[in-house]
Amino acid sequence: SHHLHYTALPYWVQTLGMTFSIMLLVPSWASAGNAIATLNGAWHKVRDDATLRFMFVAAVFYGLSTFEGSFLAIRPVNSLSHYTDWTVGHVHSGTLGWVAMIVFGAIYTLVPKLAGREDMAWPRAVEWHFWLAISGTLIYVVSLWNAGITQGLMWRAYDAGGALSYSFIESVEAMLPYYAARTLGGALFLS
Repeated sequence: SHHLHYTALPYWVQTLGMTFSIMLLVPSWASAGNAIATLNGAWHKVRDDATLRFMFVAAVFYGLSTFEGSFLAIRPVNSLSHYTDWTVGHVHSGTLGWVAMIVFGAIYTLVPKLAGREDMAWPRAVEWHFWLAISGTLIYVVSLWNAGITQGLMWRAYDAGGALSYSFIESVEAMLPYYAARTLGGALFLS
């Protein structure tokens, strides 16, 4: 419901959405916890198997993304994050960190099985892919989170006379280092 705050929807609808978003933590974290708990007693396999590492990271990002969605649904938090790159970072943590990682893990699991092989033809390439994808995702998402918090703080800053401390263009110019990091992260993810 973090998309519903500060829109034309009635206040009670926004409050109901916030309540349900917070309640969604229980089934979401139960799912993420269950996925991660399947590795109990087999943590050494995560270290040794890049395919399993993709799936583990996907479960972690799922848990983080669902927590962040509920956190962003809290009205005071949303007053800072709404319409900023923080929300964009949240979407990409789910897209790159959860969905893409589980898809990569599934592909690297299924392709050898469909080909009648034990493993991928080039396991080192899978290993490289994992480290490039996780590095790119983290750089991309963290830069957007920081950009969003910076935007939110700049947009709500007032001087002693009650005027905005920063013009909109100043807030855009402040994003340049974050967008450079975002570009680097995206390039690593895609490489």
